[in-house]
Amino acid sequence: MPRWTPADMPDQDGRIVVITGGSSGIGAEAADALAGRGAHVVLAVRSQARGDAVAARIRARHRQAQVSGSLLDMAGLDSVRAFARRTADAVPRGDVLLNNAGLGLQAARAVTVDGFERQFGTNHLGHFALTGLLMPVLLNAPAPRMVAISSIAHRRGRIDFDDLQGERRYNGSRAYSQSKLANLMFALELDRRARAAGSRLVSVAAHPGVATTGFVAATGLPRVAVAALNAGIGVFGQDAGRGALPGLYAATMPDVKGGQYWGPDGFKEIKGDPALAAISTHALDQAAWQRLWTVSEQLTGVRYPALSS
Repeated sequence: MPRWTPADMPDQDGRIVVITGGSSGIGAEAADALAGRGAHVVLAVRSQARGDAVAARIRARHRQAQVSGSLLDMAGLDSVRAFARRTADAVPRGDVLLNNAGLGLQAARAVTVDGFERQFGTNHLGHFALTGLLMPVLLNAPAPRMVAISSIAHRRGRIDFDDLQGERRYNGSRAYSQSKLANLMFALELDRRARAAGSRLVSVAAHPGVATTGFVAATGLPRVAVAALNAGIGVFGQDAGRGALPGLYAATMPDVKGGQYWGPDGFKEIKGDPALAAISTHALDQAAWQRLWTVSEQLTGVRYPALSS
């Protein structure tokens, strides 16, 4: 039995939580857990029908749950901007932004509607833009948090500033690892900026270990390979509910501090209970954090407002 469960979260009554990728897997599990503790949950989803179905299931499990779905395609900056506008109009503040949506490893190079390499554009640039656009909403909360869901794959990642979009040479695994390293570096740089500004914003990262989600099916691998990988994850990893725990811990627990990274406490952080996770040495390069931030501003056109307001 897990030593920490969603029942151990503080009461979330009155808190407003936005979750990207909330219609399946870890996002849906996190939404259910937070709604069950009283949070008002906004599901950012690519499919309104799937989002509505998840919201209905959560309301069926938790009668008083406040949960709704709103369209958001992380692979399109116009969609990100539209979602941010709707959210700002719909809620008075955002206590937590859980940046969970992610595109799994893509064997063949593809681009977003804005022309970015699909994994980098979806996993990093979309969330960078969304967080900046929602910052005024977050800063309306008394103790706002941004949680970026990274991956143990960040250990293999390198930010190739000379070929961020994989145009010269493309490797799906390398591109995925780069995008997850970018998620972690973004969270660390946002924390550095928040502390420098004396902001009450807490920026933290987490990873799910190895969990059974829709990740493998979305890779485009043959069905036999997908089935074999999922079987292996089932044996050696953990289910989506357990995979959601580090992100939930990072989003809610009072002992969490900005700049931390949470993950499972088991062997090689593959599965287990929430604990502080290892950050690879190359992910601690502050010059790379700041360069990535500048490049992300240039590519998305999003400039962050003052963090201390």
